[in-house]
This record gives sequence, structure tokens and C-alpha cells, in this order.
Amino acid sequence: MAKFSEAVSVLGNQPFLSYNVALCYYRLKQYSIARRVTLEIIEKGIKDHIELDSYPDDPQQARTVGNSQMLRETALIEAFNLKSAIEFKMNSIETARDSNHDMPPRSESELDPITLHNTALLHMEEAPREGFEKLGFLLDILPDPTFGNLLILNCQYNRYNIAADLLAENPQLIQHLDPELADFMKALILREAAGSPQEAFVEFERMINKHVENLRKLAKQINDARVHKDKPETKQAMKLYEEAAEKFVPVVMNQAKIFWDRKDYAMVERILRQAMELCSENRVWKLNAAHVLFMQETRFVEAIKYYEPIVQANIDNILSVQAIVLANLCVSYIMTSANETAEDLMRRVEKEEENVSKESPNQKILTLCIVNLVIGTLYCSKGNFEFGILRVIKSLDNLQKKLDTDTWFYAKLCFLALCEALSKHMMVIKDTVYNEILAFLRQCDLYGRNIYAFAEDPTSDAKPRSVSQEARLIYKLLMKLRDG
Repeated sequence: MAKFSEAVSVLGNQPFLSYNVALCYYRLKQYSIARRVTLEIIEKGIKDHIELDSYPDDPQQARTVGNSQMLRETALIEAFNLKSAIEFKMNSIETARDSNHDMPPRSESELDPITLHNTALLHMEEAPREGFEKLGFLLDILPDPTFGNLLILNCQYNRYNIAADLLAENPQLIQHLDPELADFMKALILREAAGSPQEAFVEFERMINKHVENLRKLAKQINDARVHKDKPETKQAMKLYEEAAEKFVPVVMNQAKIFWDRKDYAMVERILRQAMELCSENRVWKLNAAHVLFMQETRFVEAIKYYEPIVQANIDNILSVQAIVLANLCVSYIMTSANETAEDLMRRVEKEEENVSKESPNQKILTLCIVNLVIGTLYCSKGNFEFGILRVIKSLDNLQKKLDTDTWFYAKLCFLALCEALSKHMMVIKDTVYNEILAFLRQCDLYGRNIYAFAEDPTSDAKPRSVSQEARLIYKLLMKLRDG
């Protein structure tokens, strides 16, 4: 940093010098300063070379500026990429995509490895297949950070076998991984791809012990700095502790997942409680502590104590809270006879959704829909199918806006559970309820033709069934059950 700053003072604000200053701030995690410097580079580059500015999305204006010497001298590509990376780190994904889109236009064949890598990451959600192809292409060209990101993404998409193959086939690339990430990936693969949860548990335990030792050292540093009333040292030690805790929590959660998958929630709770001393203020830890208490079905009062602070902290922006958190909190209220509190929370969500819809009529908002779906599922699980199914149908009112892969998944679980109960002659339902369900399924058939019934596999050419296809199958099954 000092050398680059000295060079800037001698040579002036040369684009590449300024870019390296911004990169130093980025490495120091001083993101706001790094972003400000990148903006200065971009503003100067566009002002001095207006011909490098990007055009709006208009096919008639599509063009490329190529990889000219002028473009290299402005450091615009580097500045845009760094700005995009900063915004990605700060969880401003849409803004990061805008930065990626706003850089001087080039054809895909002209993109440099960093830009291609960032483009793949930023658009994985809507174009996973293309993203995996781009990262696969970059594996030998830009192994760091491509290899690590490719492993992480494969695990996120439940492609553990492919992640295992990547590690086995590319031992020379392991040097590009952070040692902690390499150990973490190996443990994940043991759990998921190798079918060795016990070995994975041991690996996670070894990693946890190392993290615990480090966190205890940092906690002692914080305490010593406070005793000596050294505010800068205290602040630095607390920052290091928070960063270490952010690395510790995923290891704990993935060890706990071994037992979550077995529905051994008592063991999950035990693992979380063992980590409580070191990360009880961590948002992810608190959220998962709430979930595991909720899943035990007799600990709703305790679950509320964890869910409520999460909601209250965002009460003025309640739609920013995960829908499943709101849903589980409402269910917990209902199960503890606090129905009015649940209704108040749902009315608040409904009012906020109405306000957003007025400002952005085309924006899809599913928070209240998912809350009602979860409540409907609860009643179905308790055997009250008529009320539960009707609640599910009501939650998807205005179907063309609310039907998607996720909402259909919850809805069809209730319909299939109903079919199972009817087939076993465990219950009967009124003709009026049958008629409402059949009418709803006809609507799903109409609006679900272009909606996948489950997530698309980015590696497969085969397309998943549509919601329309599944709705017709359930419709036929219910008709058969009704008519005997």
C-alpha cells in the first residue's frame, strides 16, 4: 500500500496505480474505500474515453470495443471487476451484476479470465449450466480461485460426486486451495459422496478442535486488551474473532447435518450447544438453534425465544426476514395458543406486501404465501386435512403470480398426504372440499405448463416434469379415490 501510494504521489493518478491501491484496500477488507477508488477510475476512464462506455440493452446497438491498448491503459475492466467483487462480498448481488454488465462491451470470446469467472459466479442462480461450463473451461487457465469456487458450487448444487472427482483428478490444483477449505471439502465429500458419515464426523471434529483452540486464543487477546484498556487492540482482536467464528460455524453446522439427515434432532442440539460458548451471537448459529428446537415439536416456547429476536431486529423491513423463519414463528405461536400474536405478525407481513406491490406491481412476493403454506402443512400433518388443504389453496390465491417450483413443492406434499390417507380409508372429506381441490389442480395445470416441478439439474439435458404434468397426475388420482 505504502509503495503504491508513494508512486501515485510522484506519477499522479495513473489508472493502474489507482487500481492497485484499490486492490490493497480490498485485501485489507476496507471495502468502502476500495469501492470509492474503483469508482474514481471508472468515472475518469469513461469521461476521457466515452467510446468505451456501454450501451443500454438494445440488440440494434450491440457492439464490442475489443481488447484495445486504450482499454488496457484505462484499467476499466480491472476496476469494474474489482467493484463487482466488492459488491458481491457485501451481499449486494444485483449491484454486482450491474457492475459486471456496465463494463465496456466485448463478445464472450474476447473476455479475459477474471471477467468470465465473475460472470459465471454472478449468474449461477439463473444460468447454472452455463456457469459450470465457464468455470470448467477456466480450471487450467485460472486455477485460483476457480478450483475452490467450482468445488463449493458443486456441493451447493448437491453434486458431491462431481466435487469428489474434481479433487481426485486434479491433485496438482489442491495447492490453490486454502488448507481449511481443502479439509472442509474432503469432510463434505466423505459425508455425501463416499457414504462415510462416521469418518466425516471425525474429520469435522478434528477441524472443530482446531477452530476452538484458535477462538480461545483470540478470546484471551480480547480480554487482555480490555484489561489494558487498549481500544485499538480490542477492536482488532474482536474483528479477528468474528472472522474466525464465521469460519467455525459452517464446520459445526455440517457436522450437525449428519444427524439432522437422520432426524436425530437431540444430537443436533447437543452439537450446537457444545459450540454455544464460542458463537452464540452468530446469526447462523441462532437460526439453526431455533430450527432444531422447532423440529422437536415439543420445544416451541424455546424456539420462539430464538426466532423472535431475528424478526424483531428487522420488524421495519419484515420482508427481508426469511419466509421460513416467519412461518416457523407463526406455527410456534399457534402451537403455544398464541394465535392472535401469529395473526398480528401475518397482518404485518400482508400490509408490507401490499405496499411493495403498489410500488412494484410486477414483483413476485411469496413471503405470506409460504407462511400460509407451512401453516396449512402443519394442520395436514396433524390430520386436519380439510382445514389444512383449504389453507394451502387460499395461500396460492392469484395463482399466476404465486405458483413456482418451491410453492408447488409444499402444496403437492399436502395433496399427496391427503391421497395416502384417503387410500387407507383413514378419513373422508366433503364433496365441496373435493371440488375445491380439483378446481385448484385444474388451475395449476393451466398456469404450471412452463414451471418445473423440481429444480433443474444443471448437468443434465433432460428437463424436469412441469407443475402442469404433476397437477394432472394428482387430479387423476383424486378422481379415482373419489369415485372408488
